[in-house]
Amino acid sequence: MVKAARVTSLLLATIATCWSATASAAPPDTVYFPGSDGTVLVGYLFRPVDNAGHARHPAIVMLHGRGGPYSSNVNARCTRVGRDVDSPCNAGTLSARHKMWGEYWAARGYLALHVDSFGPRGRAHGYGRHSHDLPERQAVSELSVRPLDAEAALAYLTARDDVQKDGIMLQGWSNGGSTALNVMYRQTQGSSSFPAARFRAALVFYPGCGTRAILSQRYRSDADVLVFLAANDEEVSPRNCLHALQTDSNAGKVKVIEYPGATHDFDDPGRARQSVPENRAAKEDAMRQAELFLANPAAMTGNDN
Repeated sequence: MVKAARVTSLLLATIATCWSATASAAPPDTVYFPGSDGTVLVGYLFRPVDNAGHARHPAIVMLHGRGGPYSSNVNARCTRVGRDVDSPCNAGTLSARHKMWGEYWAARGYLALHVDSFGPRGRAHGYGRHSHDLPERQAVSELSVRPLDAEAALAYLTARDDVQKDGIMLQGWSNGGSTALNVMYRQTQGSSSFPAARFRAALVFYPGCGTRAILSQRYRSDADVLVFLAANDEEVSPRNCLHALQTDSNAGKVKVIEYPGATHDFDDPGRARQSVPENRAAKEDAMRQAELFLANPAAMTGNDN
């Protein structure tokens, strides 16, 4: 019994040490860069561990949804986020999902930049469900404003000497997913605000695809796009996306995966979402598919070019 108690004690101590190390992991770097509309944007930079000693890394720009990038535990107290602004919304209070994905990419050798479109415009609190028609949301529109932020992030990354210029990807969730679709559409149309560089590919999670969310109902992309939909999405219609994205012109470029039984935010690692078995299965598969896709986008979409 004494030996068993001693083993149990050592095990608990080891678990506590590991938990403490994880809990106290350093937050990502906070960076600032100019937006196309004059806004000074805030980004959170997850740096890869360069075990191979290479100077340049592939990179990924991450775009939050309508709830904003920060934890719901603090964001109700937040308005503006920026340089020299004291706010509880910061690199240390990103939501669990955004932190999880940033660390996921960094562990796989990517430099991941999460862009805050809301905080620099005094909207760090984010928005609740059914708020799309609020007039104030036009200042952070996924049609006309947030695509420019993503393109500004692309410009920022291409200016860094630790980034592979032709290896920059895009990832977005919900409202940020709609933004990502619009960015890739603008890139295809030649209307990007930063035409000197391109996103190589995009990962899009449960976007809105209605007429007020994406730029065209006959969607086109000349780069590879992988879209994850939740069949039981309670916020946006996966049917709208299937209609808009699965067009003949996108054959070999846009791939859509729909998860039966999954809900909006299925990849949120919190207990509420992960208590649904379909969400757990969707999260595990999507993370695996996303890694494979970024390693070789053309192989996943069937594009031979």
